[in-house]
Amino acid sequence: MPRDPVDAHLHKGRLRRLDPLAYTGTACVHWTMALEKRAAGWLNDLLHARLREILLHVCARYSTVCPVYCLMPDHAYFLLMGTAPQANQQTAMRMLRRQWSALLPAGMEPQRQSYDHVLREEERERGAFESVAFYILENPVRSGFVSNFAEWPHAGSLVPGYPSLDPRTPGFWTSFWLAHEAVCQ
Repeated sequence: MPRDPVDAHLHKGRLRRLDPLAYTGTACVHWTMALEKRAAGWLNDLLHARLREILLHVCARYSTVCPVYCLMPDHAYFLLMGTAPQANQQTAMRMLRRQWSALLPAGMEPQRQSYDHVLREEERERGAFESVAFYILENPVRSGFVSNFAEWPHAGSLVPGYPSLDPRTPGFWTSFWLAHEAVCQ
C-alpha cells in the first residue's frame, strides 16, 4: 500500500519513496533537485538552454510533459505530468539527473536523490494544480532575485510539439491545457 506522499522522511540515509506505481501513468509529481552541498554557480543562459533540451528529450522518451520548471542557482524544480500508461517519472528523473550532471562544471553534481511530492487527486484539479505551478514559479521572487516571476529568465514549460508555451505569458494556462489534451490523445 502506498504511503502518504507528503510523509517523506529519511530511511537509512535516503528519502523514502512511494510504491513505484505512484510515479507511473498519469501521475503528477513536483520534483526538487538540489546540487550537492547546495553548490551554486552553474546557472547561465547556455546551461539553461542545454538542460531544457535534455528535459525535452526526457519528456518525449518517458511520455511526460513539464507544465513548469524553474532553475535556481543551487537547485531546480520540475512539475511533471505523465501522459500515457507507460510513463515512468522515476526513470525519467534518473535520466534527467544523469544528463544534468554531465553539463555541470567540474566538482558540481546533483544530489544523488531528489525530493518529490506526488500530487493527490485534489491537488490535480486545475485550480489547485495551477497553484502548485505558481508556487514553483515564485521561487525566484521568494529568494529575492526578482520582484515578479515573469522577470526570471530561467523558467519555462515543455510540452513536446509546443515550443512556444511559456508560463510567463498571458493565456498560458488555456494554451497549456489544450496542448496537454492533444498529447494525451
